[in-house]
This record gives sequence, C-alpha cells and structure tokens, in this order.
Amino acid sequence: IAWFIVAELFSQGPRPAAMAVAGCMNWTCNFIIGMCFQYVAKACGPYVFIIFAGLLLGFTIFTHFKVPETKGRSFEEIQAEFRKKRRSPRAGSKPITEMEYLGSSTDA
Repeated sequence: IAWFIVAELFSQGPRPAAMAVAGCMNWTCNFIIGMCFQYVAKACGPYVFIIFAGLLLGFTIFTHFKVPETKGRSFEEIQAEFRKKRRSPRAGSKPITEMEYLGSSTDA
C-alpha cells in the first residue's frame, strides 16, 4: 500500500526518494513486528490481535481525514489541496511550497 500512496502523492522529482523511505520503513516495521511478536503474544495471550485491531482503527481514521482522494485527479490538483490545508494560520503569510527558494546559479 505504501507504494501506491507514494506514487499518487509525489511528483516525479521527489518520488524516488519518497519510494525509498516508504520501502525502508515498510521493511523496518515488518522486521520489528517479526522480532517482537512472540514476546507480545506471550504477554497478551489470546488477545494479541487487539493491538493490531486498535492500530488498524487508528490508521483508518488517519487515512480518512488526512489522505486525499486521488481518483481522476491530476497531480497539480492534489498538490493544490495539500497547499490549501498547509497554509499558515498567521494573517498575510504565504502558503508553504515544496521548494521555497532555489536562488540563482551565482548563489551556489
């Protein structure tokens, strides 16, 4: 699932880095769960999957409220929705963008 979300939410430039981070986090979490499951199962007994159910409920709520619908929308429309949500509450401030200032080639 992480690869689908990353492919939909990032433009072509930062997509490879985002895919690398998503893949690394996915495998790291799988490793941690695999290493810790026997201890958690011993501590919780037959109720071990209640932890999973609680986390799943939390992630479902997060996804419902924070991850935008991307079906039939261009990347620019998705990016505009994120900009609209991330505006600073201060009066007169400009929206946060992916790259605030690059500068000219003489600044390097």
